[in-house]
Amino acid sequence: MKALLTNYHQSPQKVRLVADLIRGKSVPAARAALTFLPKKSSMAILKLVDSAVANARSSGVSTDELFVRMIAVNKGAVLRRFKPMARGRAARYAKTMSIVTLELGANPKPKKTKQTKAVKTEDAVTTVKTAKPRAKKAKPAVVATE
Repeated sequence: MKALLTNYHQSPQKVRLVADLIRGKSVPAARAALTFLPKKSSMAILKLVDSAVANARSSGVSTDELFVRMIAVNKGAVLRRFKPMARGRAARYAKTMSIVTLELGANPKPKKTKQTKAVKTEDAVTTVKTAKPRAKKAKPAVVATE
């Protein structure tokens, strides 16, 4: 359930703003967010999400419980151009492209919040709930004034 967008003509820094918005969201929530987002790259990433959903459907995975497991935006090809400046000089500037990698996953099973540990006694086995130890609160320091 992967999809790849190569040589997208926008800088990775601008595309990462949109990618960070949908990371970890379910597919319907990501589609809704991308539809109404006023960024240039939102429509391209929306098409990428649709492509990944189509890939999942063709591989036989249920598309109801998909979420964006991983989205990465990397630097692609760089077009170097020149702009005429004063006194016959030229200034170089770069048009950077992006490579967007998207991976969908099925909804994870809910995690257990507390662990139980079996404790053996002489006559029976009992279970004890264990939790993380809490940090002790620091007492305020007493300052002597003369």
